[in-house]
Amino acid sequence: MRLGRSVMDFPALIFFSFIVSVDVLAQRTYLWQEVGSPSCVRCCETSEQPSPNPTKSRVKQYVIYPAPKFQPKIDVTILKGEQGEKGEIGQTGMSGSDGEVGPHGHLGQKGQKGHRGPPGNSCKNQHAAFSVARRKSLHSNDYFQPVIFDTVFVNLYEHFNMFSGIFFCYTPGIYFFNLNIHTWNLKETYLHIMKNDQETAILYAQPSDRSIMQSQSLMLDLQEKDEVWVRMYKRERENAIYNDDTDVYIIFNGYLIRPAGE
Repeated sequence: MRLGRSVMDFPALIFFSFIVSVDVLAQRTYLWQEVGSPSCVRCCETSEQPSPNPTKSRVKQYVIYPAPKFQPKIDVTILKGEQGEKGEIGQTGMSGSDGEVGPHGHLGQKGQKGHRGPPGNSCKNQHAAFSVARRKSLHSNDYFQPVIFDTVFVNLYEHFNMFSGIFFCYTPGIYFFNLNIHTWNLKETYLHIMKNDQETAILYAQPSDRSIMQSQSLMLDLQEKDEVWVRMYKRERENAIYNDDTDVYIIFNGYLIRPAGE
């Protein structure tokens, strides 16, 4: 008898467990929903009218409704502060290793020829010599007027500047200088051989109607960067030196006799 009663109570126990498990799930994730139609209407014949008291058919089932997700939005412009001051420069880091040598570039075009450079070290050049001439006559216009030469016979290492008429000393030592001129036509001739701004020798010829050749020579002890040149000096009379179209009369020479230190 006990066995029979237990067997009869077994379905009720299963039904009760099903209800409990469903209720527990419903509290967590499920909701009740009624589905079905409140009345049934036949659509085959239009003459028939629906029953005035239709029976309702309702069925309950569980429908899952996912919980809404909320994602907050933060206005960054409200939280962003003002720009701070620039910090101090940090210490220089260690130098990296040298990279590999890159490939050679394309060969460029040939450049223009440069200007002539200044003479080299005077200690290497133990020689100096020049011989220049003037083929045009010259009349003094100012009281002090440099004589410019237009013809070159010798100009070793180009120490004599043809544009200024000045010899520049690059090798110190003892030098010999010589000046030859021609005068006539009752013109006075008064010239100075200058060392820098100082008169060292005078070449003078009185006015005459004859053709006269005059010459002056001297030796000078020159230091580096000393300058030697010829200056025409005008006094009461007109000063002039003459030449013709074929011969050369006005010549200025100079050369190094002994370098300093020998």
